[in-house]
Amino acid sequence: MRAMLRWAHASSRTHRGEALFLVSATAGIVASLLLAAALFGYATNPWQRLFTQSNGAHVWIHTARTADPGRLASLDGVATLAGPYDTVVTSVASRGARAAVELRAAPATPPATGRPLITEGRWLDPAVPDGVVLDSGLAAALVAEPGDTLTLPGPEPRTLTVLGVADTAEPRYDPGERPGTVWAPAGAVRATPGLPGRVTGLRLTDGDDTEYAVQRAVTTLGAGAVTDVTPWQQARADAQGDTRLIGQVLGVFGLGALAAAALAVFGAISTRVRGHLRDISVLKAIGFTPGQVVRVFLAQHLAYAALGAALATALTQGLGRHIPGRLGDAVGVWQGLPGHTAALLGIPAAVVVLIGAATGLAAWRAGRVPPVPAVPAGAQAGGRGLSAAARQALALRGVPAALVLGWHRAFGRGRHTPATVARLALPLLLITVALGAWTTIERFDSRPERLGLPAALTARPAEGVGDREARALLQRSPDVVAAHRGLEVAALVPGQTGTIALRGLGTRQDPYPYSVVEGRPAHGADEAVAGQGLLDLLNVRVGDWVRLTVAGHPQILHIVGRSIEPENGGRVVSTSLDTLRENDPALEPTLYHVRLRPGADPQAVRAELADAAAGRLDIHVVSGPADRLSSLRGVVAGLIAVLALIGLTEVSTAIGGTVRDGERDLLALKAMGLSPREITAVTVTAVGATALAAAAAGTALGVPLARWLIDHQGHTSGMGAGIAHGPSAAQLLALVTGAVLGAAALATVPAARAGRRRLADTLSAVA
Repeated sequence: MRAMLRWAHASSRTHRGEALFLVSATAGIVASLLLAAALFGYATNPWQRLFTQSNGAHVWIHTARTADPGRLASLDGVATLAGPYDTVVTSVASRGARAAVELRAAPATPPATGRPLITEGRWLDPAVPDGVVLDSGLAAALVAEPGDTLTLPGPEPRTLTVLGVADTAEPRYDPGERPGTVWAPAGAVRATPGLPGRVTGLRLTDGDDTEYAVQRAVTTLGAGAVTDVTPWQQARADAQGDTRLIGQVLGVFGLGALAAAALAVFGAISTRVRGHLRDISVLKAIGFTPGQVVRVFLAQHLAYAALGAALATALTQGLGRHIPGRLGDAVGVWQGLPGHTAALLGIPAAVVVLIGAATGLAAWRAGRVPPVPAVPAGAQAGGRGLSAAARQALALRGVPAALVLGWHRAFGRGRHTPATVARLALPLLLITVALGAWTTIERFDSRPERLGLPAALTARPAEGVGDREARALLQRSPDVVAAHRGLEVAALVPGQTGTIALRGLGTRQDPYPYSVVEGRPAHGADEAVAGQGLLDLLNVRVGDWVRLTVAGHPQILHIVGRSIEPENGGRVVSTSLDTLRENDPALEPTLYHVRLRPGADPQAVRAELADAAAGRLDIHVVSGPADRLSSLRGVVAGLIAVLALIGLTEVSTAIGGTVRDGERDLLALKAMGLSPREITAVTVTAVGATALAAAAAGTALGVPLARWLIDHQGHTSGMGAGIAHGPSAAQLLALVTGAVLGAAALATVPAARAGRRRLADTLSAVA
């Protein structure tokens, strides 16, 4: 045992750089996987915990005030009802900020089903008839807290007093898309002008039967009475947002990096075995058994992996919550979840086991080395001479001999170079995919109109403001290119199992610039474009006809194109405002999508238009995926650093193997008259050529893989394929150049040392 430990210690001291690389790469991989687990837990568990604590409803159904949702309590599968509650859709203002809200009549005590959980202040008080409770998302948007006042619009403005702030498992407030919830006494709701309605929550005995329960509820109430349906799956998806996407990115790249690291470890040990055949033979000659040799290599590299895993685990546990942004919040929440300890111990252990398996496979070859090799080390690899092409290249004038000999050393002999190229190409392939993700995120910032976001602002007119006045107010700014009129209503899908967003945007004379990636834009009557989420929901394709129900009236549309839809999970069908008016000529636009000239600052234009409108328009800056994915840039940068570290590990292994394989050529090269500098150039060229082949293969395979992965994620998220944008030619050139120059630079010092070796040392090395 002492001899084994002494030999392992001496080997570690001799290969310090390799040991450092292996420890660092393992630490980076484990940290990535732990953060991925934290983000997955953060994305799912907080909503689930909130749903459980609030005894949340599986379905929320909005109806007209004339409907009688109380009858739904007798349906099979319905356990309890929340409500029905009278509602009024209106808007409120606080400290200069305005927001669309749904005033919801609530009892003096929190309901048992769908109970809001108070986080600040208190619940409604009969002694305060104008007191209200805000959902936390709305309170954050209005910067409101208990004690503040809200102003209701109207000829005689009224004020409401904020008594508390509450969390709920329902979909949260989304400016321009979904109104925020305000719980208020029934008298305050009835006295407020606005769009009246009712909302009822259904808690089911089996949450998986949501679609069937919704279908029966709509049949019972009548399709014309139902205005909106929100199942619990949609609320959960909204709560998870893009945090789950970031967790998926971390998980995929973490697993890819783990595979690359395992291959790097396998290559490192295999190269060391080839380079230390005589040392291993000596170990066996002095009494080491094959099992002991295997255990030496295995224990040594398992120690590296365990050290890196322990380091990553300690850093993530101790400092993870202090990471700025969403990652830090995710780690803080994850540390309080039930499965945290199991993941914290299981993930590092799984990484160490996988690396150990790769190590054991390579170490097994060391155990098979005979005590007395019949052929000197390197003799087998040196059995192949120069190829005809290499000899012809050497005969040409102007072609450096070092270049020809280096290329021949890399590809002209031996069976190990293809494996080295494949191992080095894997981290470069993953880096290319990461660059594709980075470029796609940047494209959301620089070219949002190509990704379904041509408008930078949305504006909603106040009550009494007509279309002509609203358009005149919006066109006062020279930065406004167009203000497209729009209308959005909730439509029941066929089968009446849920609602989707039906949008009428633009007119046939002033069409809306959709981002159509399949089919064509909608021009004629009854033509529409749809998001991927809607096509999947209805199981239809471009070219099909769909029948929707809007306020009890059928709407038949011909889907002529698929558009990129970043909002509402892609469950959106869009047509022109003229098409919607054909069924109901009284429809007026309630929303304006404002396009700005290139380079204009949306925040500055919003402030300018808001001042000019003087409260007659509710204007918001469109929040795109780039805003929600901003933290992904740091994640991608960290992944690239981890992958680059793995690549450096593989490059150092390739350098060691190339230098050792070239020792037998030293005598011949010196006999040919090559100087030590030219001999060094041969080794550097061989390493650079290997890196060039790996970089070319990695980028060539990485670009289509990046497009496929990103488009696949877009498809599954409902946004739709067509959002991927591969790395630019400059980025790919920089990656290839950096890989080749970095490998050549790392090879310079060991190659120079080998080129300056004495002839006596060379003779002993090949004897």
